[in-house]
Amino acid sequence: MEHSTAYPELLFSYGTLQDKAVQLANFGRELAGQQDAMLGYSQSWVEITDPAVLATSGKTHHPIVAPTNEQGASVEGTVFQITAEELSAADAYEVSDYKRVAVPLASGLTAWVYVKA
Repeated sequence: MEHSTAYPELLFSYGTLQDKAVQLANFGRELAGQQDAMLGYSQSWVEITDPAVLATSGKTHHPIVAPTNEQGASVEGTVFQITAEELSAADAYEVSDYKRVAVPLASGLTAWVYVKA
């Protein structure tokens, strides 16, 4: 994946940011992405109580990831090229249970991802 100056940020999603409706609501466009995985993380679930997020995703529980020592652990998802403005929109969408960190992916890319805060 070539980094373009129009979309300087990489965002890895394993959850609702892969949904077209969530993308349109937050970014005003459908994102193009490629399959990838984060290594050394495991996925669980968090209950969502924020009314705006519930309305956008339509889901009461969203996946959340945290580092693990479990051998061979990985979380599948999609890596997207987005603008800095879209990254700010994603920050606003994610509830306080999450924090944004940069993680290396299986492909060798490094992308922003929201993990357990």
